Amino acid sequence: MSTVFPSATRVVSGMRSTGRLHLGHYHGVLKNWLRLQNEYDCFFFIADWHALTTHYEDPRVIAQSVRDMVIDWLAVGINPQNATLFVQSDVPQHAELHLLLSMITPLGWLERVPTFKDQQEKLRERDLATYGFLGYPLLQSADILAYRAAYVPVGEDQVSHIELCREVARRFNHLYGREPDFLEKAEEALRIMGRKAAKAYKELRETYLERGDKEALETARALVERQANMTMGDKERLLGYLEGHGRLILVEPQALLTPQSRMPGLDGQKMSKSYGNVIGLREDPDVLAKKVKTMPTDPARKRRTDVGNPELCPVWPFHEVYSSEETQAWVREGCTTAGIGCLQCKQPVIDAMVAELAPIRERARDLEGDTGRIRTVLAEGARRAREAADETLQDVRRAMGLAWE
Repeated sequence: MSTVFPSATRVVSGMRSTGRLHLGHYHGVLKNWLRLQNEYDCFFFIADWHALTTHYEDPRVIAQSVRDMVIDWLAVGINPQNATLFVQSDVPQHAELHLLLSMITPLGWLERVPTFKDQQEKLRERDLATYGFLGYPLLQSADILAYRAAYVPVGEDQVSHIELCREVARRFNHLYGREPDFLEKAEEALRIMGRKAAKAYKELRETYLERGDKEALETARALVERQANMTMGDKERLLGYLEGHGRLILVEPQALLTPQSRMPGLDGQKMSKSYGNVIGLREDPDVLAKKVKTMPTDPARKRRTDVGNPELCPVWPFHEVYSSEETQAWVREGCTTAGIGCLQCKQPVIDAMVAELAPIRERARDLEGDTGRIRTVLAEGARRAREAADETLQDVRRAMGLAWE
């Protein structure tokens, strides 16, 4: 049995290694990670196997991106003392769990994931008729379930992947979590709790099973987790008994919805390398200024004397991210009266971006020359990740009849 009970405060998240990071990553993901690392036990990984699902024909970008990505993470303030940072392929337990889960996951579950057909449509120029691409969400499930994570920070478009992960965990527990003497062991665990706690547990369990009261379920879970004199195995049995099935081996994670990024691309679309509309985290100030100055603006302002509408201008969302209310009011007034030109309007955005990225660029420059530190951070992170994941794999192997010695 594992010696560590599944963490109620563990968070797992990853990024595909397909190139240097940009402001979309910073505002959409990394700022959230900076907050989470101080509140949870975080595991952040570079998803190089996931990158191969779409970039298998050009793996050079993947290898280079691993180094660039960890430099960017450290430069923005992700702290390896507060979070475990590692490369996915350095933890083979991800691949093993993916293989084992593939034995029980119905093919139809993968085919119905909304992003499967959506990505095939968007990436028509690539041959994605591969098992790896179809199995992407199951590998993602293995990434999460290996750490018995409580939460996974995702955007709305990834919630379906977390639902698949929960379904896989539920199916696994249903198939392998029922011991021959499960009920007797659950009753014995209740006696260990003591009369008062056991009574509260039974009342909460009845409330949940009869009425579907989620609050009762969470209260009962917390009650079980507080039992200091109980083994992890007994806790797992009581958590499984609580929901009407067997011992919990894999933990169903919850989606932790991230605030939607308001960072657009230079053309008004979502900022993405594939659209060629990004500003990199290490962008040279002169290059940054040129990119913003050449951005399209309100098409109604063909001449300097034409009045415009900020709501129709691709530059306005950048003001909403970077400019104060006072500056935004100045832009509105100047644009709608033709009091300012478009280059004047863009300058506060350029100044704010340069100021935000300056310390990141400086820290990244120092890290670029410190290869030893990068290797140490990733090696230590992989070691911690392997230890945590192997605790889960030991239980999974045993449950599936693979612990034959």
